[in-house]
Amino acid sequence: MPDRQPAELAVDQASLAMLAKAAAEGVPHAFARADAQGKSCTFGTDGVCCRICHMGPCRITKKSLRGVCGADADTIAARNLLREVAAGAAAHSDHGRHLVHLLKSVAEGHGGDFCLRDETRLREAARAWGLTEQGRGAPEVARDLAHLFKQEFARQEGPLETLKLAPVPRQGVWKRQGLAPSGIDRSIVEALHRTNIGVDHDYRDLIRTALRVGLADGWGGSMIATTVADILFGTPHPVRGSANLGVLEEKKVNVLVHGHEPALTEMLVVAARDPDILAAARAVGAEGVNLAGICCTANEVLMRHGVPVAGNFLQQELALVTGAVEMMITDVQCCMASLPEVAKCYHTLVVTTSPMAKNIGAEALDFDDERALDCSKAILRKAIANFPRRDPRKVSIPREKAPLVAGFSNETIFGILGGTFRRSFRPLNDAIITGRVRGVAGIVGCNNARGKLDDYHLTLTRELIKRNILVLQTGCAAVACAKAGMLTPEAALALAGPSLREVCEAVGIPPVLHMGSCVDNSRILMAATYIVQEGGLGNDLSEVPAIGVAPEWMSEKAVAIGHYFVASGVDVILGRPFHTAGSEAVTRFLCEELQGIVGAKFHYISDVKQAVETIVAHLEAKRDALGINRKTERKLFDMKDRRALDV
Repeated sequence: MPDRQPAELAVDQASLAMLAKAAAEGVPHAFARADAQGKSCTFGTDGVCCRICHMGPCRITKKSLRGVCGADADTIAARNLLREVAAGAAAHSDHGRHLVHLLKSVAEGHGGDFCLRDETRLREAARAWGLTEQGRGAPEVARDLAHLFKQEFARQEGPLETLKLAPVPRQGVWKRQGLAPSGIDRSIVEALHRTNIGVDHDYRDLIRTALRVGLADGWGGSMIATTVADILFGTPHPVRGSANLGVLEEKKVNVLVHGHEPALTEMLVVAARDPDILAAARAVGAEGVNLAGICCTANEVLMRHGVPVAGNFLQQELALVTGAVEMMITDVQCCMASLPEVAKCYHTLVVTTSPMAKNIGAEALDFDDERALDCSKAILRKAIANFPRRDPRKVSIPREKAPLVAGFSNETIFGILGGTFRRSFRPLNDAIITGRVRGVAGIVGCNNARGKLDDYHLTLTRELIKRNILVLQTGCAAVACAKAGMLTPEAALALAGPSLREVCEAVGIPPVLHMGSCVDNSRILMAATYIVQEGGLGNDLSEVPAIGVAPEWMSEKAVAIGHYFVASGVDVILGRPFHTAGSEAVTRFLCEELQGIVGAKFHYISDVKQAVETIVAHLEAKRDALGINRKTERKLFDMKDRRALDV
C-alpha cells in the first residue's frame, strides 16, 4: 500500500489537523503503520493459512491443495473464521461476567461505592428471566438474578435462558437447526476444541458452530452485560453531550478514559466532581478536571452522564497528539499497544487498570471495586500532578466539536413513543407499516486504518436517512455520526427524507439514534424483537424490514456480532469481507446458503453506493413480503358506506 495523502486518511478536520501535527513532530500513528505494512499477505486475507499445529504453518495454493494433515481451503477458512467468532464472543462475554460478579457483590452488601442504581430495570429484568420479584427486596432479587446470570456462563445442558427473550418463531428456528447454545463458556470452549487439529473438517458444521457461538454472545454475554450495566449504573435516557477532539480543554486537567468496562469510569465521573479533587486541580494552576472518553467507554459514560466524547477508535493516538492530555486511562479491548510510545512524545501518562490488560510502557494501577471511589480519586490526583509538566509549545487542541443527543435505550424509546403509562412501540410500527419509515438499519462497528476514517459510516448514514430509513447506532459508528452532527433532532430537519423528518419532529428524536457501546448491540436485537411483539410486521425477526451494517469493522468482536445478527434472522452487510475468499464454498455458504437455514445472510460490499442500493432493495423486498407496499385506491365514503363500517 503506497503512503496516502492526509486527505485520504480521514474525513473530519480535527483528525486531519492532528495527523499533520503528528507528521511534523515525528509521532507514529496507526495510519502510517498501515501504509508501512504494504499489501496484506493474500494467504491471510483469503483465510487459507493454517498455523493451528506445528506441522505447519500450511498455505493452500494451486500446487498444494491440502495442508499436511489433509485439511483443504474450505476447512481452513471455516476453522479460522470460527476461531475469530470465539475470540470475539469471549471478549464481550467476559465483559458481562465481570459485571455479573459486581452485581453479586453489591447484592450481598460488599460492593463498596456501587449500588443498585435502577431498581425498576432490576425488577423488569427479573420478570423477563422468569424470577419472582414482587414482595421481595431489591438486594434479594439482585442476588437471584446474578446467580441466574452466572449459571448462563456455566450451563452444561439445555439452551440458555436468555434465548427465551427472542420471538418464539426464532427460538423454533434455533431448535430445528441445532443452533441454540448451552452455556456461554461451554460454547466458546467447544468452538476451540472443534478447530483443533483432527477434529471438525466440515466447513458447514464449523460455520453452524460459529452461529451458535455468536448467539451465546449476542443473546447471552452481551445481553447480560447491557442489562447488568443498566441496573448498576442506570438505564440510559436522552442526554446532551458533544464529540470530537475539540472537547479537550486548554485550562483544565484533561483525563481520557478508554476501553470498554464501565465500572471504573462510573466512579471517575463522581471523583472528577469531588470538591477536594477540584481544589487539587486549582492548586496546580488548572481550572478543574475535564473527563472525556475514547471508544466504547466513552459511549458508556456519555449515555449515562453526558461526559464528552473525544473520539472513536482511530482517534485514540490523535488525542494524545494534541499535547493537552494529562492521562489516558485504559482497561480492556481496542486500546492500542502504541499508546505509551505516542505518549512519550508529550507529557501524557498512560495507565492500565485491568490485571488482564497490561501494556509495556504504561503504568499499572490497581482498581479495587470495594474501594472504587478512593481508587478513582488517587488516579485523578496522579493526573493532576502531571498538569505542570504540560509543554504549552506542544499544545494544539482542534476547535472541532459537535453537539449530540445520546442515550436511546429501548426503555427510553418505549417512553418516547407511548408515554409513561402506555409504553409501546406502536407508533414506530405504524410509521413503518404506512411507509413513512421505510425500515430500520443498524449501523455498528469499528474504524479500520486500511480505509478513510468515518467516510463509509457518514456517507451511508446520510444516504439512508435521506431515503426515510431510521438508523440505530452503537460504538465507534455512533461516535462517527456524532462528530458530524447527525445525532441531534435538528439533523432531521436538514438531512432526513420528508416522511422520516415528519416522524422525528413528531416525537422529538434524531434520525440517527445512539443506543450505546458495542456490547449494547443487544439493545438493537431487543428493539427488533419489540417490533415483532408489537405486531403487524411479521412474526419473526427475519420478516422485519431491518438490516445490520458494519462499514469499517476490524475487530474479532465484530465477527461475532455479525454472526449473531445473521443467526437471529437479520441480514448483515460488511464493508470489508471476512478472510474467506480462498474458499468459494465457505463464501457461498455465508453469503447465499445461510438464507435457507436461518433466513438471513452476509453481504460483502466495499462500495458505499452499492451498499445503499442493496439496503433499500432489501427493505423494500421485506415490505413487499409483508404486503405493506400495496397501494389502495382512495375512496370517498357516502352515508351508506359509513353505516357499513363496523367501528
